[in-house]
Amino acid sequence: MTTSPLDRAADSFAAELARHRTGRGLSKKQLATLMGFDPSYVSHVEGRRHRPTEDFARRAEAVLDASGAIWQRYREYDELRHARGDKAHHRESPIPGQWLPPGTGLIVEREQATLTYLDEVYRCVIRRGLYNAGTEPVTRYLVRVAVDRYPADPGRSNRHHREHPLTFAELRLRAHRLDAGEREVMHWRAKHDRDAFKEIWLLFENADRRFPLYPGDRATIEYAYHVGADKWGPWFQRAVRVPTRHLAVRLDLPAALDPQVWGAETSLSAEEGPLRTPVARREAGDRVVFDWATDDPPLNARYRMQWRFRARPDGDPDEPDRVRPSDRMRGLGIVQRGADLLRQPTQPFDLPREEQVARNVVDRLAGTLLRLDELHPFSKGVGIAAPQLGIGRAAAVVRPPDRGAEPVVLLNPRVVDASPDVDEQYEGCLSFFDHRGLVPRPLRIDVEHAHVDGGRIITSFEYGMARLVAHEIDHLEGRLYVDRMAPGVPLVPVEEYRYSGQPWRY
Repeated sequence: MTTSPLDRAADSFAAELARHRTGRGLSKKQLATLMGFDPSYVSHVEGRRHRPTEDFARRAEAVLDASGAIWQRYREYDELRHARGDKAHHRESPIPGQWLPPGTGLIVEREQATLTYLDEVYRCVIRRGLYNAGTEPVTRYLVRVAVDRYPADPGRSNRHHREHPLTFAELRLRAHRLDAGEREVMHWRAKHDRDAFKEIWLLFENADRRFPLYPGDRATIEYAYHVGADKWGPWFQRAVRVPTRHLAVRLDLPAALDPQVWGAETSLSAEEGPLRTPVARREAGDRVVFDWATDDPPLNARYRMQWRFRARPDGDPDEPDRVRPSDRMRGLGIVQRGADLLRQPTQPFDLPREEQVARNVVDRLAGTLLRLDELHPFSKGVGIAAPQLGIGRAAAVVRPPDRGAEPVVLLNPRVVDASPDVDEQYEGCLSFFDHRGLVPRPLRIDVEHAHVDGGRIITSFEYGMARLVAHEIDHLEGRLYVDRMAPGVPLVPVEEYRYSGQPWRY
């Protein structure tokens, strides 16, 4: 069977698209999201069920940064498509140098978001440099203001905001267009008004005149608002809703409150995790300033800065002194990180001669697991090793995620085989419970271990149980999970960790 030159050109375009997509490590769904298309459309183009359009080719070329290759394949296809006499509709077009997003085609070239806490009031100032890469004038710009007084307790937060709703009056919203050093007032109009959420149109106009942002033009806009500490919780989030080249966030907090700041990020292609770059801290008189920035953040990414004040004066009924998770573990008699015993290999049992000794140790471990369930929801399962109770013997007990399953007892265990397939998940440790860390582990391990009568067996563990068992065997060998983490990967404070009460995902 023969194909026409037009069909071959369409096939060449699809092949070039697929080559660059896979070379960038993107799925069809991820590429579609970045381009602003439905995922099925990318699949249809690569599968030769849909022919490419100029808009599709432009977006693909810009997103995949294909050095003109995708655009060239489209031009070849387009030349053949018009070679049948339809010359009037053909026009020369330059290689697209940037992604032209759907809708207005606005691009945020630079955003600086600053949040200042002073006299129990948060003041937020957002400055954005805009470029109109579309074909129509821009006459308005949508902004959002959201509050969440108790982000760790949605029910309490919802009740609080129903009783104390955020109002436009208290926001004292002001907006300006900055042009050549001058500030042009921008009027605004409410779009949505909810108890804890506002959507607002900033208008490129005021009582004197209109000043639309025309195609190819740039403008800087700035808007500011105020929210009292009674409604603003300890977090500040930036969401990337239009293509953005540079995003910077600054927190300006009182030094007297001894602020601790951390951050998290999430996107359509990645679950929430710590910020990929650190937050910089500097002293400025009686203030502490925290700065963080990123270039070319993916569309729909969210970046959240969080903090707590470790020296809140006069006490705060809403922020009582909290017992650290590690203190609760210590109260159960669990040895904490820094103890020498946690860094020493354990002594194996001589079985069956030490059968009763082994049983006694296992009983202590199992009893501690029962008490732990009263303190924390271990939905991923939980394990404990003898050194964590101050016992230098080779015993551990692991309770699977399914609470109805029998705990696994490990005596004198050793890993005899492991799958080459590895994944990374966040782990906690009873001896290091104030933090979580991203740890690579095999998806399957085979473990040789003993019965109390001295007989030995080999058990295969997969996925979450493989991770739990490997974690406890590490304890018996004097190793902590932090020893398994990749260099440079930061630990996550437990206040920042978002997956407590959720199982690992496979």
